[in-house]
Amino acid sequence: MKKYRITVNGKAYEVEVEDLGGSSVVSAPVQKTVQTAPVQPKPVTKPVQNTPKPEPKKTEAPKAVPQGAETVEAPMPGTILDIRVNEGDTVEAGQVLLILEAMKMENEIVAPRAGKIAAINTSNGASVNAGDPLISLE
Repeated sequence: MKKYRITVNGKAYEVEVEDLGGSSVVSAPVQKTVQTAPVQPKPVTKPVQNTPKPEPKKTEAPKAVPQGAETVEAPMPGTILDIRVNEGDTVEAGQVLLILEAMKMENEIVAPRAGKIAAINTSNGASVNAGDPLISLE
């Protein structure tokens, strides 16, 4: 007896075949089966709509820094996510003035001293470079 493993339609079967010892070969009719791959429907494509591209954000010209005011500058290049103060607000030393996103990290920019916000020299969504004036303190 010889053992064989036969796979039919992805399922494996173990088969034992007995050798009868004769040298004559007996052929049995073989039926040929043809398998066809299932036909998949073509995906429906939607017409491409011409969506307007978003306009690049316009950068405003920085406001003039009032004389005698201390300027809080951007420590690194990034994008302004949130401005947490308004012009005329009184702030404490260490109070968060704005959030600057740089290298996928949110950085809190804090007031170096107590004072009054004289001018906000940036806006939400603005891209800033290192050293750009952000806020002026009186």
